[in-house]
Amino acid sequence: MSTTPTQFSSSSCFSSSQNIVFNYVYSLSQTPHKLRKRMLATWTPDEELNQVRLRSGSDMKRKLKWHDLIALGVGGMLGAGVFVTTGQVAHKVSGPAVFISYIIAGVSALLSSLCYTEFSVNIPVAGGAFSYLRVTFGEFVGYFAGLNILMEYVLSNAAVARSFTEYLCRTVGVDPDSWRVEVDGLTEGYNKLDFPAVALILVLTLCLCHSTKESSILNLIMTVFHVIFFCLIVIAGFYNGSAKNLIKPKGLTPFGVKGVLDGSAIVYFSYIGYDSVSTTAEEIKNPSKSLPIGIIGSVAIVSVLYCLMALALCVLVPYNEISDTASFAFAFEKMAGWKWAGNIVGAGACLGIVASLLVAMLGQARYLCVIGRARLVPVWLAKVHPSTGTPMNATVFLGVCTATISLFTELRIVLEMVSIGTLLVFYLVANALVYRRYVDTNNMSNSLSTLIFLLLLSSSAIGFSMSWKLREEWWSLALFGSASIMITTFFYYKVPSIYRPSIWSVPLMPWPAATSIFLNIFLMTSLNKRSFQRFGIWAGVIILFYIFYGVHSTYSEEERDQARVSSHYQVSPPSSSSIQQESKVDLQLV
Repeated sequence: MSTTPTQFSSSSCFSSSQNIVFNYVYSLSQTPHKLRKRMLATWTPDEELNQVRLRSGSDMKRKLKWHDLIALGVGGMLGAGVFVTTGQVAHKVSGPAVFISYIIAGVSALLSSLCYTEFSVNIPVAGGAFSYLRVTFGEFVGYFAGLNILMEYVLSNAAVARSFTEYLCRTVGVDPDSWRVEVDGLTEGYNKLDFPAVALILVLTLCLCHSTKESSILNLIMTVFHVIFFCLIVIAGFYNGSAKNLIKPKGLTPFGVKGVLDGSAIVYFSYIGYDSVSTTAEEIKNPSKSLPIGIIGSVAIVSVLYCLMALALCVLVPYNEISDTASFAFAFEKMAGWKWAGNIVGAGACLGIVASLLVAMLGQARYLCVIGRARLVPVWLAKVHPSTGTPMNATVFLGVCTATISLFTELRIVLEMVSIGTLLVFYLVANALVYRRYVDTNNMSNSLSTLIFLLLLSSSAIGFSMSWKLREEWWSLALFGSASIMITTFFYYKVPSIYRPSIWSVPLMPWPAATSIFLNIFLMTSLNKRSFQRFGIWAGVIILFYIFYGVHSTYSEEERDQARVSSHYQVSPPSSSSIQQESKVDLQLV
């Protein structure tokens, strides 16, 4: 008799294992059916605001105001990139007209920010582009864009953290490699361990886990000092410089119009970071008022500062004498005799790096949190801590990933792998805005004409961009450029707008979104081969993850939701008071 329970237990375990294997195999056999059902599955804005958001357990705490958002946007963009990029572009690409390159890039960033603003005001959730695209184009497009921008965040944050060590060493006047530990046996480019970068990431991770409001206050303080630092550089540059340097030795545009436009593609990446503001939508007291001010205001402020910084550098020293690396420090040391300028620039850059890293890490955690709500990644990443009101699990997980990459990987290797994902997301959001404005999702009227317009516009933009990159004849540029204008003009007059938000909307549609589509494609074609190779590998990985995990997880969650709703209505039909209560919740959220 003593053997009977053991035998029963063993057979039960074996039967249970068989069931698990059978269920998994059966689930995989249903993958084509689930893919057809899930890939184009969309959520309404109300479902995104109510049903999906409840999966995080606790709500994020609404403590941020418009000035917090401006500080987050400015802090996210004003990193150390301008100190390195400006000198390189002025010396080799654009000449003294580098400030015009910044203007063009600023206009492109402003157009993309307008698209983000309309979505964020009308769908104020923490998912940013992931939520906007999932509502418009379906689950797979949102997932694909969300995972791409997440990887961009992690890689770029690792790069920024390693550059912190560079500038910190420059501030105190030592060699950066002296603060890194070289390990024999590791591959070249991965063998110099950067512990200061890891320490910075871990400290900021703890701050973000503790409170979003306190983190935003810290960012506000650092951003104010950083903006003052920028202004002092601009004033000192104009005071010590001469306008003659703008036209010496070969005029304002020594590399021609092509150099100015090529320069705008390079400096555009200094503007990346404003999209982090949209991910704080669930933590803002008045999203419809604060988000437009925060997103557009921060892009406008940064555009002005960048243009003035570039102009001050070219006024201070002729473009052909600008240093490729420490351009501002070299300029002040040569023209004004300020040998201590390198230390001051290093300190200011460190401050900007910490602020931009804080904002980017805040944004990346909220992206992952909302992707977890959709069950496209493990659900524990979606949990919001009840006491702090922050997505703690997502923050810690991404903090560890970022710290690991920054520990091993050299700056040049990381920089070669970023940017294409962010531009792709900006491109998709602009497409989504056009589709949302011109297509009636109830009866799909205008859907075919809108999709044809977006396809033709993208095709003409690709033709123009490739002609520019391959230096084809001028007539091909004129052909594709005029085709883009004519296509947009025809669509503007022939296809009526179906939907226009009452709270806040982009004016003069579809022109701002169409221009953003064109410019983002142009900027993507300017990237190097390594970026596209990385994009192809990462795209393959996330597609496989979606097929073998995401699609089954979301399909199962939908079945559980339907079962819960059915059992709820069978056990206790909704009363009139509960219906009124649900209506009140919806009204408050809207």
